[in-house]
Amino acid sequence: MTLVNRVRHLSAAVAAATVMALALPAAAQDASETHVKAARDALDALNATDQFDVILPQAAAALKAELIQKNPDLQQLITKTVDEKTLAMAARRADLEKEAANVYTRAFTEEELTAIAAFYNSGPGKKLLTEGPIVTRQVIQAAEIWQRGVARDLAQTVGEELAKVSPITSQPVTPAPTDPAAPAGTATPAQGTSN
Repeated sequence: MTLVNRVRHLSAAVAAATVMALALPAAAQDASETHVKAARDALDALNATDQFDVILPQAAAALKAELIQKNPDLQQLITKTVDEKTLAMAARRADLEKEAANVYTRAFTEEELTAIAAFYNSGPGKKLLTEGPIVTRQVIQAAEIWQRGVARDLAQTVGEELAKVSPITSQPVTPAPTDPAAPAGTATPAQGTSN
């Protein structure tokens, strides 16, 4: 997917989320100041909106590229104009923070948000944020290896059992192929090992 398409899709998703947030009953959006502050503290602790910092710069870069491609003779003017307008729009980033806080205040109580912020600001919480994605990838790899081993051992065991009953099934049974997107070169457990 091209950068322009990603920016358009992300912009559409943000717009849809904003429309949905605005469409909710006013009572759902009437959170106390302390509740909103707890939501912002939780968002900050989670770095929940950091991933959106690239939206405006990416949109600006995509717009520059598109306009310069169509009008290469205006490259300096396009670059200057897009940069100026991008800086002028940077203040709108606060709107996203406000909407995100509103979403969190609807989903969590003030006490829950305070506890979330406290945990993710703690040493273990910070470590979970930094190491969590790595650990998750490793768990997925372990599960894929385990899956292949279990499928192989199940096929072998069933094949041996069926071979006792019918000579037709005495041929070795091979497990169904696993996910073709699994990383190449991933080791499988030793033959005969099952969990």
